[in-house]
This record gives sequence, structure tokens and C-alpha cells, in this order.
Amino acid sequence: MKALVTGSAGHLGEALVRTLKNQGHDVIGVDIIDSNFTDEVGTITSQEFVKKCMKGINTVFHAATLHKPHVATHRRQDFIDTNITGTLNLLESAVSTGINSFIYTSTTSTFGDAMTPSADAPASWITEDVVPVPKNIYGVTKVAAENLCQLFHRNHHLPCLILRTSRFFPEEDDRKQVREEYEDSNAKANEFLYRRVDIEDVVTAHLLAMEKAPIVGFARYIISATTPFLQDDLLELRSDAAAVVKRRIPDYEAEYKRRGWKMFPKIDRVYVNERARNELGWEPQHNFNNVIERLKADNQLLSPLAYIIGVKGYHSTEFDEGPYLVERLGL
Repeated sequence: MKALVTGSAGHLGEALVRTLKNQGHDVIGVDIIDSNFTDEVGTITSQEFVKKCMKGINTVFHAATLHKPHVATHRRQDFIDTNITGTLNLLESAVSTGINSFIYTSTTSTFGDAMTPSADAPASWITEDVVPVPKNIYGVTKVAAENLCQLFHRNHHLPCLILRTSRFFPEEDDRKQVREEYEDSNAKANEFLYRRVDIEDVVTAHLLAMEKAPIVGFARYIISATTPFLQDDLLELRSDAAAVVKRRIPDYEAEYKRRGWKMFPKIDRVYVNERARNELGWEPQHNFNNVIERLKADNQLLSPLAYIIGVKGYHSTEFDEGPYLVERLGL
């Protein structure tokens, strides 16, 4: 199998290239940034560049994208060029090449305002059946790219699976209040309850998607850590999240007390990964309960792969108000 990985200098791209090569696969890494995991430096917005890179490819892992943190530093047109046109170029070349699997890395950010309940409503239970309501150009372009994937499956029978991943980046939180009130590891541990996934599990999901795409044809999957919450918990999560966590995972409280950590007072949404587990056979190894057991043993919060890849950042410069600018724009 010969695979093309776009965004090979990024978190997921590097993780995929590392893993695929370790498994003995032939891999071509593509990125606009040169790196130890990039074989072809160029932009997917160029049809000629994409065609050159696609020669002999069997599988495409399309992880290259402009991200939410770029909303404040890049033009809307940049998002359209990279996230939509770049995806279109890859899809067209994939059809002409006759590849076996096209795996598109999307994001739970596509759900946008659909994830935000009204003041007195329960937390949102987010499955693949929730209709996205994007709230910025990032979400809009990722949904558009998803729809292009669906179109190419419909019209050209291209086996294409979409993985909507939740947070797996090791960077600091993009919300200033969270950065000020919570130790970074504390905040990330909390997120494993409802909106985070370890990059090791993200890679596993992509490899399974590669295998399943010719059989499934087309589907969207939420890729997030398995939540301990049930739908019966959703109302209380909006008022006393700590009580719900204590009920579901009693051991957490003593470990948090030992570390001087605290739980978020409220949780507004829960990502549900049941479809990916059932249809892809995905068995994520990292969840909140697993995190607590590692912390009790004084082990690291995240997987070894997460620390090998490390923090990459999204911008080449620092800003006065912190690592991100999106918060001031209400994004």
C-alpha cells in the first residue's frame, strides 16, 4: 500500500506518517512546510502539484487544513483555497488515479452553534445526526469539503470516510479564562470527559477507516474519547458537572484533590463516538477513567506518541493577548 498524507508537518500528519512507515507502508508526506516527514513541499491548491504527488497512490489521508486559530490571521479566501479547493483537487486526482480509500480529517467544530444549548437546556448530545451550524469560516469550509467528499462518492463511487475529530492538539487552550483558571493538564484531563481525544486513538481511527472505506463507501464519524456520561446526565451537567463525574467515576475526586485540580463547573456538550466504535471497530484506549489511572500512577496524561510529536503551534508569532486571537472575535 502506498499512501499520501497531506499536512505531514502538522500534528496528525506527522503521527500518520510515523505510524504508517513503522508498519512498513510506502508513504508520501505533503505539506507547504518542509519537515522530516515531508517528501513533497508544495500546496494542494495547485492541481499540477497534486497530480504529481498522486502518482501510484492507493490511499489518501487528507489532514492538511487551515485551522480555527488561523481565522484571525488569514483571509476567508485562504480558507476557501486550502480547505475547499485543495480538497477538490485531491478528490479529482483520486478519481483519475483510482485510489482505494480517501480519508478526510474533519472536525467537531463543524457543529458550531448546534453545540450551544440555551441557558436552561440540557447539555447537547452530539452525534453524527446533529446538523452542523458553522459559526466561522473554518467550520463553513470544513462542511463544504465534507460535502465535496460525499459528492465524489455519489457521482464517482469514490470510497470516502470523514472523521470529525475532537481536540487532540497539545497546545494551550484557546480560551483565556481557561488558561488563567486551570493548569493546562487539568483542563485537558477534564476535556477527556466530553470533547478531547488522544492523537494515538485518532491515528488508529484513520487506519481503520482506510480498511473500511471500500466496504462502507461513505460515512461521517465522530472521533472523540468515549464519554462516561449518559443522556440522563445532560441536564445536571449544565449546573453541577463535578457531581455527575463523581457519580460516574468516583476515583477522580481523590486524585484531583491530591493535585490541587478542579472540575469544570458546567459542561455544555458531549461528543458521542458510538457509531465509529460500532462500524469501524474502533476501540479508543484513552478516556477519562484511563487518564485518572495513569495520573494515580504518576504517569503522563497523554500517550507517548503525543509527546513525541509535541507542541507545534499555529502561528509563527506570539500575540499580546496570548497564543490565539480568535476569542476576541467571538469564535
